[in-house]
Amino acid sequence: MRLRSVILDTTVRLVFDAALVLSVYMLFAGHNQPGGGFVGGLVAGAAIGLRYVAGGLDEALAVVPVRPSLLPAVGLALAVGTALWPLAGDEPPLDHRVFEWHLPALGDVALTTATIFDAGVYLIVVGLVLMVLDGLGDEGDEEAGGG
Repeated sequence: MRLRSVILDTTVRLVFDAALVLSVYMLFAGHNQPGGGFVGGLVAGAAIGLRYVAGGLDEALAVVPVRPSLLPAVGLALAVGTALWPLAGDEPPLDHRVFEWHLPALGDVALTTATIFDAGVYLIVVGLVLMVLDGLGDEGDEEAGGG
């Protein structure tokens, strides 16, 4: 049985959700201000790392309900697909497009291809952090195996 710190557990539970909201904000605000997919992914990765320190591997992997290796694969597909999609229309790779809609409850909403690219980078970074934590394992694994 692993000893857990009540102070660390409580602090991580308070900070975790706010850090994830900050990471998503950085993902979407990164085109006009500092941030983007990489910085947002690092903030989310740091929050997941805090869960790993406080509760171990099972708690860190519980953040995402899929295998950690799936996130970088999906992220890479998004990033490469967004980069190469303009080639289908005889345009240069990584050409930037803006799609705008008017939604009754939200008003004018814009989605750029750069946001989709950054979302792919975000998934790659978060997935790699989860894969590293999975590779590190849990200190309880060695004790359970007898040595």
